[in-house]
Parts: sequence; structure tokens; C-alpha cells
Amino acid sequence: MPQYITDNTDDELSHAAFLNAYLMSHGAEPVNLDAFRTLTGSTAKGAQKIGRLTNLLNLNVDTSWYTRYRSEENPDFGATFAQAVNPPNGIKNEPAIPLNDTDTPPGQSQPVPPVTDAEKRMQAIANTAGFHFAFIEQGGSSLYPTLALKASSEEVLRILLSIGGVEIDHFSLWHDKAGNAVSSPLAPLTDPETGVTFADLNAPPTELTQTNKILPEPCDFINEEGLPPCSVIRPTLTRFGGAVATVKAFTDDGLFGPIDGLNGQPQSFIDFAMKLANAADNARRDLGED
Repeated sequence: MPQYITDNTDDELSHAAFLNAYLMSHGAEPVNLDAFRTLTGSTAKGAQKIGRLTNLLNLNVDTSWYTRYRSEENPDFGATFAQAVNPPNGIKNEPAIPLNDTDTPPGQSQPVPPVTDAEKRMQAIANTAGFHFAFIEQGGSSLYPTLALKASSEEVLRILLSIGGVEIDHFSLWHDKAGNAVSSPLAPLTDPETGVTFADLNAPPTELTQTNKILPEPCDFINEEGLPPCSVIRPTLTRFGGAVATVKAFTDDGLFGPIDGLNGQPQSFIDFAMKLANAADNARRDLGED
């Protein structure tokens, strides 16, 4: 995971820098969230002591994306999906990074499979990180198509399709890595502190659980009755995969912490994010004259 994390981070930083530079090149204001970089992060040795925009210390990760992409159903038609991890709730109150040095004791080995409670705790944190990466990236995979459908400028459309393709690549990567957490020899595993359980989804494998089925299964698309199933990114309707839906999903995930609570963003941050999201979702393509 370390190399993938580094490369993924480089990609995302390049996207943010490019998009702000592109806005300024067209006379628009760049997006600056530095005023909200106030959250505390891990206190474990080696963690950077900087203000953070996001909280990774206590997450509620929706893992239904995993079964969604193995299903023949499409959320754009109202379908819902079971949690892959720790059903029926998904990953609850779990960190995706070590909280402190207690989670990463100096000199602790990390055998596969883990044996001691400390080793199991560390593995559960890593498992959560793997599923959380995929959760974030599947959201991006849906977000960019919904935005592309609103673009009037061919150049903006080119940007959305080009960056969106990288987000889909990220999702595929983390989808594959998440499968390691729910297969032998790492699974089954239970976090001894939170009780979150990562079952072996290959015991036995099913259509909705088999861990090497990472490519989207064909599903209903455009029309439930008149067209055959098609392998696609889903959802791609604004109300399910647009910018507002994305901000809501990240908020429910706990990514911004408890709003106006300890180590959480203020309501003004959510209001600002939703203002940007609503503007994006309300954009309409100008097709011009026939």
C-alpha cells in the first residue's frame, strides 16, 4: 500500500493545483480551504503536526459500494445494496490511521495473519484504510460523469473526462486492495477495541462477495426493460452521484468529523462545500442553436 498511497496522493495534489490554476487562467477565483485546516490528526510518532481538513480518526465507512459493483442492479433506478463488511452497519467508529503510539507500539511486528490484540488492532486500521480509499474513489468515479454531462465547453469536458479516468483507475486499484482485507490469510479478523469484523468473503465466495471480481458486473442502464445489461460506472445520475450527493456521503462517513464538535469542521465549512456542490449540480449544458 505505501507506493499506491504515495502515487494516489501525487495524483490528487496535481488535480487540485491544475484546477485552481485553470480557474485563475480564466479570471475565476481559486478555491481555498486553508481557513478550515484546523482538525488534529494522529499523535503517533512520525505524524505531521499540521492542521487538517479531514478526520481519519473515527470513520463510518459505507461498504455497500462493494456489493453494488457485483450486482446486476443500478442505484440510478433506486436499488440499494448490502454492506460487505460488518453487516448490517458497515465499518463503524473505526480509525483509518493509527490514533497514537498505542496503536503502533515501537518495534511491534505485524505477522500475517496477526496474532495478538495489538497486531489485530493495527490490521483492522489498515483494512479500514483500504476500504475507505475505495469508498472515496468510487464516489469520484461517479462524480466526474455527472459533471461531464453539464459541460458546455469542449475544453472543460476534456478536463473532466481526463481527470475522471484517473479517478476510475484509483477506484479499481483500491477495490483490488480492499479485497485483501476480506480474504485469507488476513480474514477473518475483528478489531479488539471496536468489535468491527472483517469476515472472509471467499468462505464461501458468492456473486456479491468474491474478492477477485473487481470489474463492474453488467447492470441495468438507461432503460430497465428495453436494453440489455451493460458494464458501467454507477450511479451517474446527479441526485445519486453528483456533487451534493458526494458532500453528503463524505459527511455521513465522518470525513469532516462531528460538525461543530470536538475535532470536527464547523457548520460554515459544510455550508461552503454545499454552496460549491449546489452550483456544480445546477449547471446546465448550453447546446447552442440547432
